[in-house]
Amino acid sequence: ADLYKSKCAMCHGVDGLATTPTAKNFKVLSFKDPTMISASDAQFIASTKDGKGKMPAYKDKLTDAQIKDVIAFIRTLQK
Repeated sequence: ADLYKSKCAMCHGVDGLATTPTAKNFKVLSFKDPTMISASDAQFIASTKDGKGKMPAYKDKLTDAQIKDVIAFIRTLQK
């Protein structure tokens, strides 16, 4: 949760609903969007590591374990 808050919440929102001004500006999808719910962990890992759209790559900023932890936290936001 702390890693998500420090690295992801500024765009995706604390609740993952993408209601922040940055999210709206960059057209970020809510983590509760059906597309995001159906996305596999592998897809989330690839997007986080390599970046997607305006989202920067985090492969040099987060370890594989940290990325998996963030994705696990995102899954809790989807419930």
